[in-house]
Amino acid sequence: MATERGDLYLGGGVDPATGDRTGDEVRMAAHHLTTHGVIVGMTGSGKTGLGVVLLEEALLSGVPVLVLDPKGDMGNLLLTFPDLRPEDFLPWVDPAEARRKGVGADELAASTASAWRDGLASWGIGPDRIHRLRDAAAVTLYTPGSTAGVPLNLLGSLRAPTRLSGPAAPLGQETTRDEIEGFVSGLLTLAGLDADPLSSPEHILLSTLIEHEWEAGRDLELADLIRLVQTPPFRKLGVFALDEFVPVKERRGLAMRLNALMASPSFASWLTGQPLDLDALVRGPQGRPGASIVYLAHLSEAERQFVVTLLLTRLISWMRQQPGTSDLRLLVYMDEMFGFAPPTAAPPSKKPILTLFKQARAHGVGMVVSTQNPVDLDYKVISNAGTWMLGRLQTERDKARVLEGLRSASGAVNIGEVDALLSGLRKREFVMRTTRSPDLTVFTTRWAMSYLRGGLTREEVGRLAGDALGSDLDEAPAISEGYSSHRSGGDPSESARAGTDTLAPDETPVAPPVPPSVPVHYLDPAAPWASDVGTVPGSTRLEPALVARLRLTFDDRSAQVDHTEEWESVFFPLEARFDASGGRDVDYDDRDFRDQPPRNARYVMGDAPISDPAYFATAEKALREEAWRSREVEVFRNRDLGLFSRPGEDRDAFLERCRRAAADKADEAAATLRDRYKVKVDRIRDALARSESRVRELEVDVSTRKQQEVVAGAGKLLSMFLRGRASASGLSGMASRRSMTRRTEERLRTATERQDEQEAKIQDMEDELADELQTLVDEWEARAEALETVEIGLEKNDVAVEEVALLWIPR
Repeated sequence: MATERGDLYLGGGVDPATGDRTGDEVRMAAHHLTTHGVIVGMTGSGKTGLGVVLLEEALLSGVPVLVLDPKGDMGNLLLTFPDLRPEDFLPWVDPAEARRKGVGADELAASTASAWRDGLASWGIGPDRIHRLRDAAAVTLYTPGSTAGVPLNLLGSLRAPTRLSGPAAPLGQETTRDEIEGFVSGLLTLAGLDADPLSSPEHILLSTLIEHEWEAGRDLELADLIRLVQTPPFRKLGVFALDEFVPVKERRGLAMRLNALMASPSFASWLTGQPLDLDALVRGPQGRPGASIVYLAHLSEAERQFVVTLLLTRLISWMRQQPGTSDLRLLVYMDEMFGFAPPTAAPPSKKPILTLFKQARAHGVGMVVSTQNPVDLDYKVISNAGTWMLGRLQTERDKARVLEGLRSASGAVNIGEVDALLSGLRKREFVMRTTRSPDLTVFTTRWAMSYLRGGLTREEVGRLAGDALGSDLDEAPAISEGYSSHRSGGDPSESARAGTDTLAPDETPVAPPVPPSVPVHYLDPAAPWASDVGTVPGSTRLEPALVARLRLTFDDRSAQVDHTEEWESVFFPLEARFDASGGRDVDYDDRDFRDQPPRNARYVMGDAPISDPAYFATAEKALREEAWRSREVEVFRNRDLGLFSRPGEDRDAFLERCRRAAADKADEAAATLRDRYKVKVDRIRDALARSESRVRELEVDVSTRKQQEVVAGAGKLLSMFLRGRASASGLSGMASRRSMTRRTEERLRTATERQDEQEAKIQDMEDELADELQTLVDEWEARAEALETVEIGLEKNDVAVEEVALLWIPR
């Protein structure tokens, strides 16, 4: 049979009066579903078969489909057997049914194959159309939270979007916030917290943290989020201080809840598999439309809420990035809507569902939902649907609910006619009403090309989809070439492994709690002393250490020491019992530390109880004791000079200072010695001066007498010559004068000798002074060299602990 592209072949018309088929084919244009649809029918009405038929037709028309399957029926889309052989059906027939009928499984498979062949033939469908369906789309069966099918990684990565800037920034920010709200709402539901996005401190905190990191262009993982909950990178939320709005204790409780979720043995399956990428979900290989069936039957109610909320929120973000179109770009189908968009409650999934019903049309995205009871759906869902397909209903109340929805959406509908038609419906018969036509259509669904096996168990999903974490899917017997559970473009085992970072047994992705009073630092690998503690740049494995800064005051009055110094030390590795003697002295400051850990940090859980305040109190006390007991300052002392070196002054510098002081002392002693010698020398110089004066007098006297003696002698000789004779008295006078001259000359010699003696005494005195001065200098120089070491310790009140902090070291 021929089918136009975009023309959905749903079944055949039914005469309401007789219940017979009219022979008319019932079709609808695919783009009509951009106004969304609602399928309502009680159990056994055939609504699941109608949903399968609708999806088959969409795929044949080239429209990708995204199926949310809470009950597990929609995996039947994978059970298509073009050759309709009994052996194709054999693995999927129900052995219990065979026993009830009293036949073997082979016989039941044969009769089922025959029934399917005849049923399809009655609607003009042959094997060629089944082949076309298999070739049209790549069907993938996803099992989030399980590896039975293809796992879907919903929690492993919160990739930062790239739409927070540019001309479309306001829309991008709104879309991003909706996505964040959906994720947080689902996550808190998964963690057992009923949190309102507008009033819950936990919801607001998590949303703000994600937006803060995304605005900075940073991807997140759940472990990062748990860490940030404990140490947020901001100090207030709104106008309130952070610790007032969400106290530390409550943040700790939230982190513990999320950590308990992450620590659950089953949690690993949430971190494996294909990343949540809408492009990959809706586009198959070789340009074929994707058919992604998200199997939810194995999950708890909270887990289903999380998956549906996150998936639809991400879908809305993807949808808003698509250009506008009037064609059907994607069909979203959700089976069994109970609990996801109720009329009174507001579960996390409700908001994205209502958003799709209100906004998706402009982007070419249609959503069809199916439910047993119309009371399960919010009024806005029913009233915003453009197509209703109504089957047999359970109660008059259900019928009234549907009629009220139709009346509000289209006042032109004849409610009485609809009521009458609904009352006469049989199995697989439906009344269709669209906003594009005032006419009501009663039809019966065509035979599904997929074998309607019923709800699949997790084991059957494994048989059908294959083990996506290791086995070769080509060996799965029920998966044809066109229907593969491989994700497009990659090895599923690789995608599964990529979702989880392997942690060593002693590692945790969440920073262990530390008392609020204890500062927490992260060592910068560029710190000058980082290599001394084995830092490995780029490593995300962080090991705990302790850094301490103490102020030590050394004071000694006798040594004239009043010295303060800082003792900075790092203690690594940390033991269960803190050892204050095992530190390594370092010179650190704030530039050596970072405020935030590296991305994807892994924290080593050592023996030290770093969450216990008593551990740090004990460490502080031990540091005080260690400093008092072992820390000291060494100075040099010169006893003779009474000098002490200054702390930090080296020996040579202090020795030079001592030499200068000794020289000063020697100068003082030399001055005293010179003063003492000066008295003696002055006495001798006085005597010398007198001797020199006496010698000069006597020299004059001798000279005078000699002159007189010469003159007198010359006179006498002249007289004798003139008179001819010498006078006795004259001769006697000459002898007397000669005698006096000799006596004066003798006195002059004596005086000269005394002068020489005084001069010799002065020279001896000066030589003696010089010797004593040299001895004095030698003595003080020797005293300057006489140094000894003195140790100055601490009193207990001389030790002040300024900081004890936890330091994470990349190793």
